[in-house]
Amino acid sequence: MYDKRISSGETITFVFARRIQHAPASFLGELFRVSSDPSIISFAGGLPSSELIDTEGISSAAQDVFKTDPRTALQYSTTDGYRPLREYIADRYRSRLGVPATADEIQITNGSQQCLDLFAKIFLDPGDLVGMERPGYLGAIEAFSLYEPEFLTVPLNHEGPDTVVFEKTMKEKPVKFFYGIPNCQNPSGCTYSQERRKEIAEILSDTETVFYEDDAFGELFFDGTPRLPIKRFLMENTVISGSFSKITAPGMRIGWMYASFEILKEFNIAKQAADLHSNFLCQQILHRYLVTNDLDSHIRKIVSVYRRQCQLMCDLFDDLMPSLTHTTPEGGMFLTAELPSGLHAMKVFEEGVREKVAVLPGMPFFVDGGGTNIIRLNFSNANEERITEGMYRLAKVINGLSSKKS
Repeated sequence: MYDKRISSGETITFVFARRIQHAPASFLGELFRVSSDPSIISFAGGLPSSELIDTEGISSAAQDVFKTDPRTALQYSTTDGYRPLREYIADRYRSRLGVPATADEIQITNGSQQCLDLFAKIFLDPGDLVGMERPGYLGAIEAFSLYEPEFLTVPLNHEGPDTVVFEKTMKEKPVKFFYGIPNCQNPSGCTYSQERRKEIAEILSDTETVFYEDDAFGELFFDGTPRLPIKRFLMENTVISGSFSKITAPGMRIGWMYASFEILKEFNIAKQAADLHSNFLCQQILHRYLVTNDLDSHIRKIVSVYRRQCQLMCDLFDDLMPSLTHTTPEGGMFLTAELPSGLHAMKVFEEGVREKVAVLPGMPFFVDGGGTNIIRLNFSNANEERITEGMYRLAKVINGLSSKKS
């Protein structure tokens, strides 16, 4: 039948799975289009600084791998990942955060984004309840939506999730897991206070809800001080996903899941079915790089640059657009700003592109609607000169649109 329809020039109507119909429309295509125009200063993406990638160090590590045992590095490997790299990650948890991680509790993945997909795959049936921050990370919303859950959101403030709403939701509903970003949250840049972390752990301690702790930005605090993870206070019911994308090179696509054996057993099955294993060559190159270079020194360099760029962006907001309120991050790569009343984020995006500056409208971060008065800005991927010029362009857009409203 299909051959006949093709030869006759008819259009085939494909019957896709129901789950793909539940995936929210992605704004990424528009972002890629904007980012490909070099004349546009883009604060819309989520990229770390390309200038801060240690290309020489990684190149040297790659050459070393090819000199020593290239055939092993280029062969198939185990699904759970290169054990020396898993041991390195576990050791860093123990030394930095005082969390008793072992290599057997670490699973290497294709970036921490794959953790979102595989974790949802092994936990969610259609209609299951998932808790999230409001606003929440759009990549998590997209990944989880494919498994057709019902989202329950908890408002986020500068201390973390609203504990009154959080406790009521967790105690009254059979929530499979709550997904949060305690460190330098995406999109807001907010960081949970230490007290709020303990409160969340205490609330969840007598429930069956798992806390999914996304820690993509925990190494990027401007003061260089690590914050204790929620897993420190709730060992059994917390999993952590991490990534080397923000501190080494995103193109290597190396992340990990830190979880109990019971969870990783199922997670490993799902990963094996998806891709057999993550890029083994990149795992070996990354490990060689980590053990032959001073990662902490490299991170301090990154943080020093991001601190200045974030402060500059905040100062320019205050000077050029005083009618806006914005978050003031303690680290990470993002901040959000609230637009004046009556000004729509999509209008700011569209007019911004015409003025050669791009920001990300807030709507994709609100799974239950909202965000029309919010914009997210990335301060890590533009140098100080481009941040200054871009903020002047943005001020022209916002002040111009605001004057039309008045």
